[in-house]
Amino acid sequence: MFLYGVVNASPDSLNEDSIATDAATAVGRARALVADGADGIDLGGQGSTDNATVVPWQAEWDRLAEIVPAIASLGVQLSIDTWRPEVARRALDAGATVINAADGMQSDEMWEVAADFDVPIVVPFLSGPNPREMEHVRADPVATMLDFFEARLRDADRFGARRRCILDPGTGFAPSEWPWEQRFVYQREVYTRLDELRTFGLPIYIAMPWKETAQHDELLDIVVRQQPEFGRVHYPAKVRRFEAAAADLNGGAGHGE
Repeated sequence: MFLYGVVNASPDSLNEDSIATDAATAVGRARALVADGADGIDLGGQGSTDNATVVPWQAEWDRLAEIVPAIASLGVQLSIDTWRPEVARRALDAGATVINAADGMQSDEMWEVAADFDVPIVVPFLSGPNPREMEHVRADPVATMLDFFEARLRDADRFGARRRCILDPGTGFAPSEWPWEQRFVYQREVYTRLDELRTFGLPIYIAMPWKETAQHDELLDIVVRQQPEFGRVHYPAKVRRFEAAAADLNGGAGHGE
């Protein structure tokens, strides 16, 4: 599995280990993630959780302007995690190589950015316009995702970008104040049914569970066994350990790259 290690330039991100608000700290974090088993870096400048303050896109870019080229100089794949097309465009101009579209590619403005850069596009499922304005999914979650992705891929076809899309069930995002027990049940169902998302013939991307609880480890184990092509991780070495354990149980079978 190709793993993107997380670097957050937003000071209020939920995972404090991921926070790096200047170029030197961000490069150090990126180097440590790669040494720990990451293949690339996912960089964001706007937190998506309840405790994160939403700032104007200019402030988001100010957080990233020096960090993007600094990490890009390491020569690894660098995805820009944003729901603002203005930020995505500037980051790609500065050396980012992947769009991690936190708006779910729900605007023509973001597709126009994608059309101008021949890079992969991570398209997450969202039940709202951005991660801070989401509703609960009341219907079958995977069926809802399939409808969402079908619509997004029609948009991709208009811009000639379908072949570059990577599908993300969006489980790294959540509606405000969603109790964990309910979210756990939702994620477990989605992860056990990931193969249904392969109907489009496109790679799968997962924001990997990272908290140290039995339930998070259960979810991580389910995900690893589904063999998605890409993962977004805070602790790459842990995911690599889970991959190795799954391979041992499968008689040494390898996982998708």
